[in-house]
Amino acid sequence: MPRVSQDQLEARRHEILAAARGCFARYGYEGATVRRLEEATGLSRGAIFHHFRDKDSLFLAVAEDDAAAMVETVARNGLVQVMRDLLERAGASGDTAGWLGTQLEVSRRLRTDPEFAQRWSERAAAVEAATRERLQRQRDARVLRDDVPVDVLTQFLELAYDGLVLHLATGRPPGELGRVLDVVEEAVRRP
Repeated sequence: MPRVSQDQLEARRHEILAAARGCFARYGYEGATVRRLEEATGLSRGAIFHHFRDKDSLFLAVAEDDAAAMVETVARNGLVQVMRDLLERAGASGDTAGWLGTQLEVSRRLRTDPEFAQRWSERAAAVEAATRERLQRQRDARVLRDDVPVDVLTQFLELAYDGLVLHLATGRPPGELGRVLDVVEEAVRRP
């Protein structure tokens, strides 16, 4: 039997994550049965669970993958850019199912699953820390307003993000949300 390279294993893992993201977004955590995950990935349960211990580990890997991408964007371009990217995806396809669906499932599980909430707290802390660090760098560069503490500005941006996610999750059209994000961005900048 030929050996599979580490690159091939990683590629397969990423394929599983992408397909599972769509499945979790469409059906929710409970509705994303192993059978549906098999259909979404085109793989057997043995092939899926060769890479992930169980369905919970697979969901957590999808959510962690999304959180890592979010932290990277926040560190580089700020939380408002994460919101703009989400809005762009919603406008381009009229659908935010993959990423938004994962965020909604994470939110639901944070409310209903204490064990998941405990495990997830590190990921949430990483996003918050990246936002705070980005804001502090902007304050040091004299781009950010200095009459409001960085922690308050961090919470303001997190609330704006949560509001955008809720707005899109309820199926309301994006409308003028790009302009709303301009206002959010202007609110944290130095006058």
